[in-house]
Amino acid sequence: METKFTETQRFTQWWLWVILIGVLLIPIYGIYKQMFLGEPFGDNPTSNIGLIVFFVTILGLVIGFRLIKLHTTVDAKGISFDFLPFSSKEILWSEVLTAEVIDYGFVGGYGVRLFTNYGTVYNIKGRIGLHVVLKSGDEFCLGTQKPDELKMLLNKLTILEV
Repeated sequence: METKFTETQRFTQWWLWVILIGVLLIPIYGIYKQMFLGEPFGDNPTSNIGLIVFFVTILGLVIGFRLIKLHTTVDAKGISFDFLPFSSKEILWSEVLTAEVIDYGFVGGYGVRLFTNYGTVYNIKGRIGLHVVLKSGDEFCLGTQKPDELKMLLNKLTILEV
């Protein structure tokens, strides 16, 4: 077995994309109805510029969800992760007090969750992650969809240190 774990996660939940695309269809329909058919969109219609601004905002949100990814690497040097575009860290094993795969439960949603019982939680989906406590007292948790593979690597790295 190789002494390296890598994982890249993206928002691929079908229900999330149904919601995002559904919300995106609202301003598209409004623009079509108001600008192309000449009928007001709603009981108190906004301006055409307002509809376009709404569309661009929602489109930016959809594109943002598409671009977000959590890339985790664990190897003999330490742990590194990129939660693009929000955070990026590299931690050497010499800075780590404990590292274990845990079920952190529901932490209020996906993305970056601050001030949880596990420090900052970075997750894309699920409730399993690598909980890391640093010697400084800081802690964080990285969501994973490959807990067994990560556990095996952590066990192997522990054996190599002895």
